[in-house]
Amino acid sequence: MTIIKRATLRDSALVAALLLLAQAGPALAHAHLRSAQPPVDGSVGTNVQDIRINYTEAVEPRFCQVTVTGPDGHAVEADRPEVDPADAKILVVHLLRALPPGAYKVNWHATAVDTHKTEGSYGFTVTP
Repeated sequence: MTIIKRATLRDSALVAALLLLAQAGPALAHAHLRSAQPPVDGSVGTNVQDIRINYTEAVEPRFCQVTVTGPDGHAVEADRPEVDPADAKILVVHLLRALPPGAYKVNWHATAVDTHKTEGSYGFTVTP
């Protein structure tokens, strides 16, 4: 085999490997917090009906968990998380009661549709 033929085969293999890696990039992504409503470290009025977490990737609600803790340290009653029908990157948790004024903490555990898991927390304040 000539030197030119060997170099061409090696270059072809390198190009094929790079193409495979480029395609794998999105599959290796994780669902990270992009934004939330109530806003991260923000303040809102007393009419909070749900928590909406916008992730960087689509999430699988069956494997996601969101817990809201109130100023008294107790968990706020809420429905199971569900995906917003208009956007699979938004997880929605409907609260079962109005939130009284105070500081709240949201703990979240998300599983992206590619099965990668992430978690985090943030706070917000309900003002009178």
